[in-house]
Amino acid sequence: MTGKDVTISTPDGSMSGYLAEPSSGHGPGLVVIQEIFGVNKVMRDLADGFAARGYRALVPDLFWRIQPGVQLTDKTKAEWDKAFELMNAFNAQTGVADIQASITYLRSHGATKVGAVGYCLGGMLAYLTAARTDADASVGYYGVNIQTMLGEAANIRKPLMLHIAGRDGFTPPEAQKQIVYGLKSNALVTVHTYPEMDHAFARVGGEHYDHANAELANGRTATFFRQHLS
Repeated sequence: MTGKDVTISTPDGSMSGYLAEPSSGHGPGLVVIQEIFGVNKVMRDLADGFAARGYRALVPDLFWRIQPGVQLTDKTKAEWDKAFELMNAFNAQTGVADIQASITYLRSHGATKVGAVGYCLGGMLAYLTAARTDADASVGYYGVNIQTMLGEAANIRKPLMLHIAGRDGFTPPEAQKQIVYGLKSNALVTVHTYPEMDHAFARVGGEHYDHANAELANGRTATFFRQHLS
């Protein structure tokens, strides 16, 4: 397993990305969609972990139009402030186009099936990826603002799994109910709720990290991708 920086062509120019590949050099593709902190060590470690399980995992630099090469942590107020500034400047529509470009990159490099998995901002983008791209399967962890995008649900034609934190400070209970209700009629969508968890409960080293629930969610994700990307 090796990780390297790669260049991805988009309709608007070139975007960098971190690609982690399994030791075999081949396998299903997986676009790993960043949080608001950029392509940092957390995201690269996630990609390395997926590569160790046989996936060609690509983390595109979705902030490249605003500020290329962002690598923040969640440890200081200044970094949080910068992360929110970037998120507020971010355009989800062009972000999804960049995810499609990343999917296309993986397909053009030998991946016959390609999935997507995203966290926080990336969790919302994973939902949009299921609705707007040709990804074969998508997973979103504690996505933000999905309740405002439920009109997209009718366009979801490939499997989608969402992990919702029951005590998510960014997605209040009423919003969670709207998401569950708005997606329940689509048989391709599976929603798991973790009642006692706060936002980013699966971010290793984060303030709200919970090992047991992270392992539960990650195990469900692993099974889901084995079913739909193998």
